[in-house]
Amino acid sequence: MAMRPQYRTALFLLPAGVWFFAMLVLPLVVVFVFSFGERGPAGGYVPAFTFDNFLNLGARWTAFKNTLTLAPIGTLACLLIAYPLAYFLALRASPKLRTMLLILVIVPFWTSILIRSYAWIFLLGGRGIPALLALVGLEDLRLINTPFAVLVGIVYGYLPLMVFPIYVSLERLDKRLLEASADLGAPPLRTFLTVTLPLSMPGVATGCMLVFILLMGEFLIPAMLGGGKVFFVGNALVDLFLQSRNWAYGSAVAMALVLIMLVTVTAYMRATRRWAGGRDEVSLM
Repeated sequence: MAMRPQYRTALFLLPAGVWFFAMLVLPLVVVFVFSFGERGPAGGYVPAFTFDNFLNLGARWTAFKNTLTLAPIGTLACLLIAYPLAYFLALRASPKLRTMLLILVIVPFWTSILIRSYAWIFLLGGRGIPALLALVGLEDLRLINTPFAVLVGIVYGYLPLMVFPIYVSLERLDKRLLEASADLGAPPLRTFLTVTLPLSMPGVATGCMLVFILLMGEFLIPAMLGGGKVFFVGNALVDLFLQSRNWAYGSAVAMALVLIMLVTVTAYMRATRRWAGGRDEVSLM
């Protein structure tokens, strides 16, 4: 007896559904329950039902402010650097040069982000770039342990995640559309704005989503390049769970971060979908 298509589909999706529930939904449920509890006398979690942890979120406002400021700025900086690079790789570089440049983009992933962050600590420290700038008269310039240092680390660490989705979108672009636009008399800038950019928006949206979501939970780069002066919510969570051992309050901070990300990503996806729909309507007119 043949299995019905809907049952067959459910059977195929069952392993992924169980994995999704066990690795994502269940931990979030645990964190949600912990967020209403209290800190035990020796730390950890004591069952309770109180909203005090959420009412005290303002105590970590600096961490939320840094995250909600530097994460979007870092995402935008990655986009502004990645798009021209992806454009050159997909539409201008020769096959041999394209392969070499793609390898160079991938190479940083061959080394731990910890080692790369230590390298930036040296470069931005007193014996690195500031020492070189002092030779030309720019003395007492502090780069390390600043928002700028964290932003540099963010762009360096997450740039490949922005480059590859955009590159894939541009590489799949039908080159005949560009030729048709040029044949119809459109200048290069107009061709880019009306043909290339709209068709590459799926890659832009994917890259921005990847970078932004990961930056919202970033811990290592602010810890190393911020020097304890520029910290994200991820750093606050590490302090609350491992140092203060206030699991209840840390869970409330984590749930607030999840809620902010959920609202932000939903709004971004709706705006992207609406923009794409508007472009489709214009193209059909």
